[in-house]
Parts: sequence; C-alpha cells; structure tokens
Amino acid sequence: MPAYVISEVEVLDEQLANRYRTLAEASIRLYGGRYIIRGAMPEAAEGTWTSSRGLVVVEFPDRERARQWYTSPEYEEALQLRETALERRLLFVDGLPEELL
Repeated sequence: MPAYVISEVEVLDEQLANRYRTLAEASIRLYGGRYIIRGAMPEAAEGTWTSSRGLVVVEFPDRERARQWYTSPEYEEALQLRETALERRLLFVDGLPEELL
C-alpha cells in the first residue's frame, strides 16, 4: 500500500533550501519515492493555512520505505541542511489499498 510523506514548509534561507531540495530529491528517488506535490501554496477552503507555508507530498511504495528514506545515509546531509534552511512539519501517512481505489 502506498505511503505519503506530507510536509508543511516555510523557507528560512532560499540558498540553503535549494541545496536541500537537490539532495532530498536524489535521496527520495533512491528509495522509490516520487513527488506528487512540490512547494504548492494551498488555498484553505476550511480552517486556516499560514500563507508563508508551502506543501510537499511525496509518495513511497509503503510506509517502511518512507521511514528507510528518512533515516538513510543518503538523506542525512539534506536533513542537516533542513535545520537552518526550512521550518517544517513532516508527517507519514498510509494511502488506500489498491482494492479500495
């Protein structure tokens, strides 16, 4: 069953954020992930959304693969950059099984 990494992101340093994106994308591909949404500025139909925060959604084959990516040595450098490049909230969530789609 697919799993998604959903991230609410605010860029703190654009130059570092660009480097982070490059490293993150390469590591995501290594673990079978693909971007579904990247840096979109959502429109809140209900509730509130901070206008300075973008949305990123990455699909992985399953939650275990998403966790492997997040703790991988390939993502480690990007994760270190993230500390000063971005402020974010990151979530792992399972998608629906094929038979329910």
